[in-house]
Amino acid sequence: MRTETEHTIFLKDYAPTPYRVEKVDLDVKIGPEYSRVRTLLTLTPREGTAPGTPLVLDGDEVKLDSIAIDGLPLALTAYEVDETTLTIVEPPSRSFVLETEVTLEPEKNLKLMGFYRSGGTWCTQCEPEGFRRITYYPDRPDVLAPFKVTMTADKKLAPVLLANGNLIDSGELENGTHFAVWEDPFPKPSYLFAMVAGDLGAIHDDFTTMSGRKVALGVYASHGKQEECLWAMDSLKRSMAWDERRFGREYDLDVFNIVAVSDFNFGAMENKGLNIFNDKLVFVKPDSATDDDYENVERVIAHEYFHNWTGDRITCRDWFQLCLKEGLTVYRDQEFTSDERSRAVKRIDDVMTLRAAQFPEDGGPLAHPARPDRYKEINNFYTATVYEKGAEIVRMLATILGEADFRKGMDLYFERHDGEATTIEAFIKVFEDANGVDLQHFQTWYLQAGTPEVTVSDSYDAASQTYRLTLSQKTAPTPGQATKVPLPIPVKFGLIGPNGSPMGWSTASGDVRDELLMLDGASATYEFKGVPNKPVASLFREFSAPVKIVSNATQADRLFLARHDSDPFNRWQALQDVAMALMLSAVAGKDWAASDVAALAEALDDTVTSKTLDASFKALTLALPSEALVARTIGSNVDPARIREVRVKLLAELASRLEATLEAAYRANVPAGAYLPDTAQSGMRALRNAALGLLTRGGRTLGATLAREQYEAAANMTDRYAALSAAVGAWTGDAEAMLGNFRTLYTADPLVLDKWLALNAVSPEENVVTRLAAILADPTFPRNNPNRLRSLMGTFGMNNATQFARPDGAGFRFVTSFVADVDQRNPQVAARVLTAFRVWRSYEPGRFAAAESALTALRDAGGLSRNTADILERTLAG
Repeated sequence: MRTETEHTIFLKDYAPTPYRVEKVDLDVKIGPEYSRVRTLLTLTPREGTAPGTPLVLDGDEVKLDSIAIDGLPLALTAYEVDETTLTIVEPPSRSFVLETEVTLEPEKNLKLMGFYRSGGTWCTQCEPEGFRRITYYPDRPDVLAPFKVTMTADKKLAPVLLANGNLIDSGELENGTHFAVWEDPFPKPSYLFAMVAGDLGAIHDDFTTMSGRKVALGVYASHGKQEECLWAMDSLKRSMAWDERRFGREYDLDVFNIVAVSDFNFGAMENKGLNIFNDKLVFVKPDSATDDDYENVERVIAHEYFHNWTGDRITCRDWFQLCLKEGLTVYRDQEFTSDERSRAVKRIDDVMTLRAAQFPEDGGPLAHPARPDRYKEINNFYTATVYEKGAEIVRMLATILGEADFRKGMDLYFERHDGEATTIEAFIKVFEDANGVDLQHFQTWYLQAGTPEVTVSDSYDAASQTYRLTLSQKTAPTPGQATKVPLPIPVKFGLIGPNGSPMGWSTASGDVRDELLMLDGASATYEFKGVPNKPVASLFREFSAPVKIVSNATQADRLFLARHDSDPFNRWQALQDVAMALMLSAVAGKDWAASDVAALAEALDDTVTSKTLDASFKALTLALPSEALVARTIGSNVDPARIREVRVKLLAELASRLEATLEAAYRANVPAGAYLPDTAQSGMRALRNAALGLLTRGGRTLGATLAREQYEAAANMTDRYAALSAAVGAWTGDAEAMLGNFRTLYTADPLVLDKWLALNAVSPEENVVTRLAAILADPTFPRNNPNRLRSLMGTFGMNNATQFARPDGAGFRFVTSFVADVDQRNPQVAARVLTAFRVWRSYEPGRFAAAESALTALRDAGGLSRNTADILERTLAG
């Protein structure tokens, strides 16, 4: 492997290509060992391009066989080829056709970027820079062109030939081969190119758009998996209808196809008209997929479909603008799920994800703005900041403008920028123009890294019936941004009176907009007059801004909100805050009083037995803040083992006090009839299994017994996996045997095997590193499959802090050894697993030194890919 030392790419250096691509014609001949790609590019110099300006095309691991311009072969002196580029030294100063032929070896492409083979199926992954591994091309998102693709293959090996756009021709050829011609009339960047060839089964349906056009729909997968694709098809049709209702967006081609493949570095890819999916986000059936799996399939199918307008029809000018398509589309898929399911539960789920994935990223060595200004390896910027924080920025914009004005801005965005590759600045501008507002300060959210910390203080003057609320903000320095500016922070709020009812006021000063406060500067005070009693403030309702909150609220205030707040998110948050305060105190050496736990248990009891709250919400309240969240809240000198010890103790005391309530909830929430993945049934299962989890992890004998019995009797994967998870999480006497049985039952199903791998990875037992090393060393373990590798090692590094951060450093060394090995085959997987070290500087001195030793040893060994070297360099420098 070559040493990759490419220089840093800067946003400030952006310039359009000197040559415009007018049209792309590809002729792809697919063979079992080699494939040949003949490319015709119609190119035109842009206005201002000086005659003789070289044409530089990107290429990576492609073998150039021939090259010609306008049908005439080029002399060797007319072009130059190196490992990453093809340069035409002096192209014509007029429109011309460049013809190249290259040879590819898809079978050997273990990076899974470009054109590769997965389980007998040929497929592509081109985002962000994979098209250059198929042919020479200006492989960047601002080069948009219409594509026509002719595919030829042995019909026995590949009876299905798919590509972007509409099928315009197909037929039989000699020697058992056949062909298909696909044409995409919509100009697109090369990262959206896709083709698939293989022996695949399929299900078909159709969708009639709001203008009456009939669109043919297909979901393709390996034979025998068609039944497991039905939910994906159902999700697709509901997504298409929702986008018409909510955003007025109609699908534009004659066909929309989805293909599921088993080897895929990402979750899915929104290629125009031909989405390629990791099979774990397509295949579901009750006996092998959980309720969470069903919801994830629904969500990601929607996400990739919504990209048709926010990503395909309008794309990003350069990769610095990645958040433009991803953050906006995550917001859209979140809204879809909220409308399809429980809005309150979805909001809590999204915030839990944000805090687990994005907050530590924003507070560590890998912090970067949602719209970065530089990068060394763009693959490393497909991050929670770009996706999840990007969605929160869009949500804040919608909150500030209101639903109607946000829609006006979106309508103008689609009208003004359809068919363009554009920027964050242009996105913000449409909302300014549509609504006559100035959003330049708001744009700073895209440009500044870090999570703001908002401090809350309040006071009440009974004599004047005046309530004063003061909010102040600060953002800690992040790599490359030592100085921070205040951000515009929308704060949804309400005041709650002593009887638990909402309170009003006669007048308010400060930037108060009905039930929204705006914090624009470093600090602001809001004064409410005509408030008859001291209220309890409910702030950041629906988590209206991605911030950390430091409040002078008492435990009594929090317990009051947990019972009376009309906002479900803040009701849940209040219970989380009560539990967090108890654990933080205990970790610091001051144990809680029995009365403190009793108060929390009483509030949880009231929640679980409520007749009005939905079951899914109740289930979420039974989950205490995670060990990782406690560690991040502490922030420094972290001892993961101590945190786990404290959390397990609190679980045990709560389980003891709530045992009767939890058992009653467990026995009352058994759905009747056949399995359905709907909100009602999944909510009941969620509450039942949350009760089981608390009983089991709380060390109750009843919990261990119920977990074993449920595992053995379960009629669906949701219940079986929940029982196994509870047993493993508590490492009950049955856990080892249950894990062994699960593997025996499902060893032939790779996606269920991923669940087994993940549970092994989070096991709290002391010899887990030895256990995982044995799994990796098993000759039957698929060492090149991203799903298997992430399930085992990604889960271990991210979700088993006590064993990853063992005092002896064995967990750290285990992960760095794995990274060094996998990096030789799949740099994207290696780099992603290495991000588990993003919190290493927060550890107590012994663990800090052990982590640093493992990281420096990895660096000093050398030979890393650009992907992994970039993550390692930033992690050590942070």
